[in-house]
Amino acid sequence: MMKLDDLNNASADDFVALLDGTYEHSPWIAGRAAAARPFKTLAALKVALARVVREASVDEQQGLIRAHPELAGKAAIAGTLTAESTNEQQKAGLTACSPEEFARLQKLNAEYNARFGWPFILAVRGPNPYSPGTAFTRAEIIATFERRLRAHPDVERAECLRQIHRIAEIRLNDKFGVEPRLGQQLWNWAAELAAHSDTEEFLTCTYATPAHTAVAQQLMAWMRDCGFDDVSRDAVGNVVGVYKGTGDRRLLTGSHYDTVRRAGRFDGRLGIFVPMLVVRELHRAGRRLPFDLEVIGFSEEEGQRFPADFLGSSALIGAFQPGWLDQTDTDGVTLRDAMQATGLAATMDAIAACRRDPSRYLGFVEVHIEQGPVLDGLDLPLGIVTSINGSRRYIGEIVGLASHAGTTPMGQRRDAAAGVAELILFTEQRAAGAADVVGTVGMLEVPSGSINVIPGRCRFSLDLRATTDEARDALDADVRAKLDEICQRRGLSFKLQPTLAANAAPSDAAWQSRWENAVAELGLPIHRLPSGAGHDAMKLHELLPQAMLFVRGGNGGISHNPLESVTVDDAELAVQAFQRLTASLN
Repeated sequence: MMKLDDLNNASADDFVALLDGTYEHSPWIAGRAAAARPFKTLAALKVALARVVREASVDEQQGLIRAHPELAGKAAIAGTLTAESTNEQQKAGLTACSPEEFARLQKLNAEYNARFGWPFILAVRGPNPYSPGTAFTRAEIIATFERRLRAHPDVERAECLRQIHRIAEIRLNDKFGVEPRLGQQLWNWAAELAAHSDTEEFLTCTYATPAHTAVAQQLMAWMRDCGFDDVSRDAVGNVVGVYKGTGDRRLLTGSHYDTVRRAGRFDGRLGIFVPMLVVRELHRAGRRLPFDLEVIGFSEEEGQRFPADFLGSSALIGAFQPGWLDQTDTDGVTLRDAMQATGLAATMDAIAACRRDPSRYLGFVEVHIEQGPVLDGLDLPLGIVTSINGSRRYIGEIVGLASHAGTTPMGQRRDAAAGVAELILFTEQRAAGAADVVGTVGMLEVPSGSINVIPGRCRFSLDLRATTDEARDALDADVRAKLDEICQRRGLSFKLQPTLAANAAPSDAAWQSRWENAVAELGLPIHRLPSGAGHDAMKLHELLPQAMLFVRGGNGGISHNPLESVTVDDAELAVQAFQRLTASLN
């Protein structure tokens, strides 16, 4: 098996020869990466190779894509695939296609080449190529083919390159004899936990349902198997595991195990599995930390079933509101009744007892899938969160006059939808003009709309976020002022109802630095980025110093979606970073 010393000490030509076959018919990538030696880790080598491709010209990138064969294409039929491609296509079952599957793939290959001018690329061994039955099936390959055929060419070129890097990563693992076993275990846990769902078609696990309770019970069982000393479920359903140390204080960590509807497998749950694996490895080695490690699977963060959200972390900071117990879901079930039906106390005395004493804790850290495209676009597995965005949300309505679309002159219209459209464009332009600020209108509705009627009403949502409260409030003021100006100019009126105001949660400098040092020890570049999404860490921020680590998501970073994905290699690095973080506290 190859070793890093072999590469670091080789001549430039030998370096290229040793990496032959990593990138299909493209030795220039290794040739340029040789200058970045020495590589501290295999992960550092992977990042360096990917950087060469990212910094290459578009023509060179397209040449790399075209160097790859079609799936079940002419080269496979003729037997002229490279050994690496032959192995990959065989493992995906592409050499055993039915006549119908083969015909469909040939048609898709032709349509794809006609649209993009290069072959479709997919790392067919999948995000977890080391466990039986986890490679993409032929049906999944065809479905992915069909989905990506609709993409914009620039988006698809970038996705092809990411798939090529994933293929190269797996090939490098094979060359080095590396199997990311911790990441593999995490991935398998995520798959097994996803079997518990409120619905059969897609993963959905909302608060206080039978599936939700089953997930809690499974997490508790796994925690015991990992070697936690104390495992329990508290008054709001948080799963709590404590691995005792030799000192008097604790490090708190974890994330949520509830999901949105039509969810992915890693949002929230990744941040429970990572420290669970850290504890498992400590227990197996018979080691104790100089502090307790308390891992919490927060029972509710997403706000999917009941209006209130962050139920789990709110209980820990003493912010659970008594009135929440009387909130109802769409079926009229109160939160109190739902909790009692799953065996939870649902009393304020019991919930108040969940509050943590900050004097006992070192801080709170959370590992989370990024839920965005930044790390994926930079070919980086890990990122350091600088702040969780503060936000303001509104539900609004502009009111004009519904009138005939054919007989009302353009200059005499009071079009409510046009007013909202102007506001959307302003919000987009205003947010794009400032760093780390975003604005979104995610819901639009013209009540009783008709194709031949000028909209008299238009309802909309408004979501404004920024890394600091000052930047958020400035954006908020500008957008609301523009809304007023639009309506006055167009002869419209409006209503704007606030629904959420959340302050920004900047990362604690010391804990952020610890994450940065942990990532650097893995040989990876330090990339800092804000979190645009809300997390349990923003609630714990009110009680403890906090900092987060982001893990790259696949498929362009998509989340809250069944396509959400994390590779076993990136999961392995997340566990290793957490291990280094805890070791730094010795």
